[in-house]
Amino acid sequence: MENNKNKVYIFDTTLRDGEQAPGIHLNTREKLQISQQLAKLNVDIIEAGFPVSSRSDFNSVKEISGKIRDRKIAALARANPKDIDIAGEALKGAENPVIHTFISSSDIHLKYQLKKSREEVLELAADAVRRSQKYTDMVEFSAMDATRSDREFLCRLFEVAIKGGAKIINVPDTVGYIIPDEFGRLIDYIFENTDGIEDVIVSVHCHDDLGLAVANSLTAVEHGARQVECAVNGIGERAGNASLEEIVMIADTRKKDLGVYTDINISEIMRTSSIVRSLTGYVVSPNKAIVGKNAFSHEAGIHQDGMLKDRSTYEIIKPEDIGLKSSELVLGKHSGRHAFVDRLEELGIHLSEDDLESAFERFKDLAERKGAINDQDIKAITENELREVKEHFLLKYYRVQSGSDLKASSTVGIKIKNKIHEESSTGDGPVDASFKAIDKITNINAKLVDYNIEAVSGGKDALGVVKLVVSTGGIEVMGSSISTDIVEASIKAYIDAMNRIMENQA
Repeated sequence: MENNKNKVYIFDTTLRDGEQAPGIHLNTREKLQISQQLAKLNVDIIEAGFPVSSRSDFNSVKEISGKIRDRKIAALARANPKDIDIAGEALKGAENPVIHTFISSSDIHLKYQLKKSREEVLELAADAVRRSQKYTDMVEFSAMDATRSDREFLCRLFEVAIKGGAKIINVPDTVGYIIPDEFGRLIDYIFENTDGIEDVIVSVHCHDDLGLAVANSLTAVEHGARQVECAVNGIGERAGNASLEEIVMIADTRKKDLGVYTDINISEIMRTSSIVRSLTGYVVSPNKAIVGKNAFSHEAGIHQDGMLKDRSTYEIIKPEDIGLKSSELVLGKHSGRHAFVDRLEELGIHLSEDDLESAFERFKDLAERKGAINDQDIKAITENELREVKEHFLLKYYRVQSGSDLKASSTVGIKIKNKIHEESSTGDGPVDASFKAIDKITNINAKLVDYNIEAVSGGKDALGVVKLVVSTGGIEVMGSSISTDIVEASIKAYIDAMNRIMENQA
């Protein structure tokens, strides 16, 4: 990894730290879909997972390693032999493998979590880097909770890793505690007091517990760090990670002042954000910088007046640059397959032939009910298609009754192995009644953990996306579906979750 003093390398951890966010459950196909989009985005390193944590993570890292050949693929491993060996095995097929090994460095972690002395930690770190080099010469070493660590010990730990052959040294703000000026001084101290630091890339991994992840990452860059670890839409544990799109667009918009650049293909930012949002089920706040739906909306009269005269009065980023279209082609029930395919190409959406046929059928069905179909509807249709799993249970029909003066009831018909099974139930509203009827048919004792409805577009006929999380037998899965009818979307999302449970049990 060439140490270019003006380039900021983007280490994407959407599939590892991002997936650790509560309620996110991605299968191997979904992770591969995101990794393929991250390759189009042109990130430098894709952290594909934590192989020792689960069979699913191992398989995902292995699959991504075999399919994504033009990116560096990283796997996380604690500083112990088992983790490193499993990470090395998962990365065996990678063209450019990276083992990212870590150990805690703060006294609070050493005392309460590791129960190790500083000298023991130094020895474990040295052994971990050496063992990692059995599998790859590209080793990244992280000192967990670095920003709350003794500075002198932190530099000793980094020196041990560098002498062992680590090519990247990562300084994580694990609990999102540090403030920018303080972080800048810490980065300066590390550069001034760590032997060999000039021969490696200094990376930072900032969490957003105090809302400072992007600011801290940017400050570190200004003080010499040249890799930023971040996630699409800022997802991650607790309050999340530094937002990839914000880091990248700050570097792009202010490149003359910062004197640095990234190799990110910014025209893929909106597409990447949309795919991650759809597959993870994490809604992006409307006022989220760069990718929120209000980021390029102008309602105030004075703003509209300025925009009509010159866009630069109130926009510092051109929406077209990040993959947004300033105008929309409206499709409807009379539109043909060719028009639909053309629109997908304009939106940068690429589907397999089978997925394309299925998506077109969904488009025609929706157009019959809704009329005009906009870009957001099309994205929702195609992204939902990419989430599909094997249909052990297939919805054939449903009937609901509900009102202010009667108990809600639902009858659901589901096809299982060429036979339709029907059950009825009552509940607290038509959605609850439908879920109970589905439980009877599938015989799966599932608990609803989370339920979310999001309108894709405006108007009374808006397409709604239902995303939910259910748990059973110690596993959690996410279900998702779309429809102009929220009850229908809810039923299909719940059945999607049941199919995913079956997939996990297979």
